Amino acid sequence: MTQRHWIMIATLGSAALMLGALGFQYLGGFHPCKLCYWQRYPHVIAVVIGAIALWMPNRLLIILGAASAAVTGVFGVYHAGVEWKWWQGPTTCTSSDITGMNTDALFDQIMSAPLTRCDDIVWQLAGLSMAGWNAVISFVLVACWLMALRRP
Repeated sequence: MTQRHWIMIATLGSAALMLGALGFQYLGGFHPCKLCYWQRYPHVIAVVIGAIALWMPNRLLIILGAASAAVTGVFGVYHAGVEWKWWQGPTTCTSSDITGMNTDALFDQIMSAPLTRCDDIVWQLAGLSMAGWNAVISFVLVACWLMALRRP
């Protein structure tokens, strides 16, 4: 296989994982937690890098693509560890801008917001949660990026 094929596989892999995550969220009703979002950003970056690398391949872009896939894989391992109670996850959460809101509107916003804890496993297959599968597949994508690096 050529370098272009490996870049395409890695790029489409990250795109598929993003589409899967969005499908679980918007079609399946599985609301993401903070760590779920952390795992998404590197995939988006890998897709952008992959699109550019398909157009004008160079070693730096391929290395950045591999790094993006590795980062989301590490986040996946961290999140899976939090889910399995191997270590503690983040104790903070984020909220939207509340400037100018009265107390009733703020209370309504808080009460209607979906709550998903980082240490809850909301879906799993073959003993791995979504975070675990993200880690496994992301490390496979790292290997695809590295195969692209080895090809002329």
